[in-house]
Amino acid sequence: MNEPRLLAGRDLRSGAETYAEHVSRLGPLPRRGAVLIDLLTASGLTGRGGAAFPVGLKWRGTARAGGSPVIVANGAEGEPHSKKDRLLMSARPHLVLDGAFLAAHVLRSRQVVLYIGEHHQMARAAMERAVAERPPHERDLVRVFSAPARYVAGDSNAAVHAVTAGIALPTTLKPAPALVQNVETLAHVALIARTGHATGTVLVTAAGSVAHPGVLEVDTRSTVASVVASAGGVTEPARAVLLGGYFGAWVDYDRASELQLDPTALKDRGLTLGCGVIGLLASSRCPVCETAGIMRYLAGESSAQCGPCFFGLRALADACSRVANQGANAQDLGRLERWASEVAGRGGCRHPDGAVMFLQSALRTFPSDFAHHSAHTARRTA
Repeated sequence: MNEPRLLAGRDLRSGAETYAEHVSRLGPLPRRGAVLIDLLTASGLTGRGGAAFPVGLKWRGTARAGGSPVIVANGAEGEPHSKKDRLLMSARPHLVLDGAFLAAHVLRSRQVVLYIGEHHQMARAAMERAVAERPPHERDLVRVFSAPARYVAGDSNAAVHAVTAGIALPTTLKPAPALVQNVETLAHVALIARTGHATGTVLVTAAGSVAHPGVLEVDTRSTVASVVASAGGVTEPARAVLLGGYFGAWVDYDRASELQLDPTALKDRGLTLGCGVIGLLASSRCPVCETAGIMRYLAGESSAQCGPCFFGLRALADACSRVANQGANAQDLGRLERWASEVAGRGGCRHPDGAVMFLQSALRTFPSDFAHHSAHTARRTA
């Protein structure tokens, strides 16, 4: 018998799997109780929203804290190129609900919040229809909340702040008791509860200069090169890969192509799969201009709650744009190196750290391009 996968079942183009189809394909949801935490720990499952934190460890810590935490199924998906979460919610909503209800059962929660990006209308409609198909004791737990279309709104702290206080910004205040899990993570939990072990797959969004951009479910032992092949290959020679999205890192294409997607293996190399974006930068595109465009975007998405985020990211974005628009100069290149090190670790949330990590990867991967850049207009297309 083939192992279940997240996107198995009916054709993804035919709409959401119904509850009857879901149960027929996978069987009823087992109520494993606290033993599920042991299964999650043994499975090695890590979070698929960006942080890659061990899920079993996260649930065990929440259980030890006691109380009745809110379960937040995070489908905000504010990363511009990521499409995996909205596809999963649109096509396999009951897997997400299964994982959320298992968390509620194990952690004695009385509320499940579906935190869905406000522009992901198809995903929201599918999730709401799926909730309506569930038994009353499950339906009564659910609340649907629209996540603002802001990059920071997907932060776990911001999600808790949003559903408890209506403000989708990270906060330094102690958050309300909650378990926040990305929707893909919860879908994996639903399969682990049935099989006792991880699927060994991950959802990725292939973007940039590939023939068929979109979402793929691939084995974690797959390489970047195999993902590119599954996405139809490159449309033109690739210069680099943006691995993990805007809070990820630029990696030279030759080096990136042989990287396996296993989160632990990537972490050992100082990399992360993040939100699952694998974005190819074509050789015809300017990496300095691409980096400057993304830095301007991230500066504009600041929470504006602390100096390093509000002023620091703007200064870095301005310096990047000057290099892109006016050409390389020693003063701005020095500022980029110095200011990046000064901003890192000093923000009130993880937003400036993620932006700085991205920028520093650009300076490492494209040193000659930054040092010898001639003026032309920056843009964000990576």
